[in-house]
Amino acid sequence: MGIGLLLQERGLVSRDQLDEAIETQTRTGERLDHVLVRLGYVRSEDVLQAIGQQFSMPIVDLSSAEVPQEILELLPSRLVFKQQCVPIERQGKTLRVATCDPFELTAFDELRLLTNMDIELVLADEADLRKFIRTHYGVAGDTLEALGAGQEKADATTQISEEALDQAEQASVIRLVNDLLIEAVRERATDVHIEPYEGSLEIRYRVDGILVQAGVPATVNQFRNAIVSRLKIMANLNVAEKRIPQDGRITLRRDGREYDLRVSIIPMLFGEGIVIRILSKTAALLELDELGMEPQVKEHWDHLITRPHGILLVTGPTGSGKSTTLYASLNQIVSDEVKIITVEDPAEYNITGVNQIQVQRDVGLDFAAGMRSILRHDPDVIMVGEIRDQETAVMAVQASLTGHLVFSTLHTNNAAGALPRLLDMGIEPFLVSSTIEGVIAQRLVRRVCKQCSMPWQPEPAELPLGWPEPESPLFRGQGCRECRNTGFHGRVGIYELLRVNERIRELIIQRVNAGRLAEAAEEDDLLHSLLSSGRLKVANGLTTPSEVARVTRD
Repeated sequence: MGIGLLLQERGLVSRDQLDEAIETQTRTGERLDHVLVRLGYVRSEDVLQAIGQQFSMPIVDLSSAEVPQEILELLPSRLVFKQQCVPIERQGKTLRVATCDPFELTAFDELRLLTNMDIELVLADEADLRKFIRTHYGVAGDTLEALGAGQEKADATTQISEEALDQAEQASVIRLVNDLLIEAVRERATDVHIEPYEGSLEIRYRVDGILVQAGVPATVNQFRNAIVSRLKIMANLNVAEKRIPQDGRITLRRDGREYDLRVSIIPMLFGEGIVIRILSKTAALLELDELGMEPQVKEHWDHLITRPHGILLVTGPTGSGKSTTLYASLNQIVSDEVKIITVEDPAEYNITGVNQIQVQRDVGLDFAAGMRSILRHDPDVIMVGEIRDQETAVMAVQASLTGHLVFSTLHTNNAAGALPRLLDMGIEPFLVSSTIEGVIAQRLVRRVCKQCSMPWQPEPAELPLGWPEPESPLFRGQGCRECRNTGFHGRVGIYELLRVNERIRELIIQRVNAGRLAEAAEEDDLLHSLLSSGRLKVANGLTTPSEVARVTRD
């Protein structure tokens, strides 16, 4: 019996849900149970229990399992990766092996022949199994083993032609790089960091804003040049050029989804360092209601984005969700009566009804050039990806003065800091004061894992400096398989909104600093601060005080 019928028979999914999942599976090529879990129709724990009962297989928890090295070495890493199984215990001539897919039982005949032992299968959660393999065998451990064997073979014999050996190694390197990228996507990483040092190559993923080790075996250092060359080929860069920085992009397709990878390569002391930004082209576009804005902030922002003219800015560091906020805002106001044109680098989402321009600096199409052309297309609303120089700032101001609503981003620490930044770019104070209507500053904090969230009464020493003692219990994650024992899963935004009135406009003309602007805005109830937004998120059990302190400290 297939997994779909098994789940339906046990009442875990309906026939309509199963049909929808089968249709999605046909399109994406994913396993059916994975589709059902992703669509939210069934929990992975329920799937595991159903499979275990169907096959009368015990379920083991690999997240806390400790397996001796001599047991792990009973299976070669190529089989561990190929069959997605791990040895966990030996009793005489019986080897207990954990798997997440018992449907292909004939695949385990190879294990019996290889080990000359009886195989007892037990069931494990797939996420736990992948983490166990990554921890004990490393990401792409089987590929690295094959590459290492190829090198030893090349050293030991001269009877194989160099051309054939190169082709074999090239195929393995392709698989190695693909494994690294696919694992990053699985782990919900936003960036991949490949860092060369004198005696090692470090590979890290940025997950929920925090860098974590990828868990790649140390032998990856032997193939650092091959990895760099492969990524250059994929990104259409000059493989021979190792002296200057290069930027490129890669399109990756996985499980029916498409990802845009932005590759940046910089020569460093011990080799070329690489950072790869991962952008999902098929990710669902969030609505403003889903971003986590407080009702008061959203009410004021909803009013600002429907104004006929002016400049609205979103500020924050790289990776703080500025583009997501802009896209959600445009998606809310798009209609048949409004013409919206954007100039972006990169265009991360496709919005129906919005005319989007991709920056192409190699042919002279930058933000400023795009803005000049946009104004001749009779737009009502303009979005420019970033105001990074005086020319773009001047074009944004001119567009606002001629009756357009302009959205853009700036890199400042807080909302009030955006106004002096425009003055520093050379924009006249009277122009800034007459065009800016509102500024949002934002950060992303890690969200407490819903699966293991528990009430928590913190001791004073556990709270950040200056944080008030809570009157009621807070919440924090205890750590579970869903959040990889971090206590956090996903991120949510905290927002600071500064609105502009006549008093603020007068202060801009006087060129007062950001601190004085913020004070005046607070006095007139025009500023909802990052810290107050963060404290509300903590009180609602969405995040922790330490998370808010981490992203809001200057």
